[in-house]
Amino acid sequence: MSELNIRNAVEAILFASGASVPVSRMATALELSEKETKKHLEALMKEYEDKNGGIIIIRLDDAYQMVSAEEYAPQIRTVMDLRRNTPLSQAAMEVLAVIAYNQPVTKAFIEQVRGVDCSGVIGSLTAKDLIEEKGRLELPGRPLIYGTTENFLRCFSISDLSELPEIPSSEPKVRDEAEESDEDDSQLSIFQGDAEDEEPVTEAEDDVQDETDAMIAMEVGEIIKAATEDF
Repeated sequence: MSELNIRNAVEAILFASGASVPVSRMATALELSEKETKKHLEALMKEYEDKNGGIIIIRLDDAYQMVSAEEYAPQIRTVMDLRRNTPLSQAAMEVLAVIAYNQPVTKAFIEQVRGVDCSGVIGSLTAKDLIEEKGRLELPGRPLIYGTTENFLRCFSISDLSELPEIPSSEPKVRDEAEESDEDDSQLSIFQGDAEDEEPVTEAEDDVQDETDAMIAMEVGEIIKAATEDF
């Protein structure tokens, strides 16, 4: 096939599919390598982007999908009589954040971070196709592990998980060099001490870390709120 015919075939497949199409499946249909197929997909995606029309092509991990442009969502919603669902609760956003940034994770891990039972929230997020079971750990009881779905990427308007916002830093603020230079050696020695004379503070550190993890989950949950407000 000529380059134009290949491009047209890619466009037709995406349109007819109505859902995301993996690059591997597209390559098989076109009898091309995955590298060549991805090159045509990226070129077509750029063409649609440059047209600035009502239809665009997006990438979702190793798959591509033809979708409507976000700015026309209100008109589409009116024509199709689509109603907005209840937005995610704060608890759901926190659980979604924990899973998104730590996946794959077990239910026990999520509950350790949040400090409460998360069975109902996990079930709700699974029903909304924002998370899914990713298998089981090879541990006693073989606990289920969870991760986000392709629908999560679509709702969050990202191509893959590497595009998630950075997690708020939990590290203490480092003093600048000017501040440090003001302290003399005698002052520093007060805080250094001998390691053998210090009492272990493992339990306290664990409590601080648990609290930090929970705070991060809440902050990141707020970031995710806008992307999942219709769910």
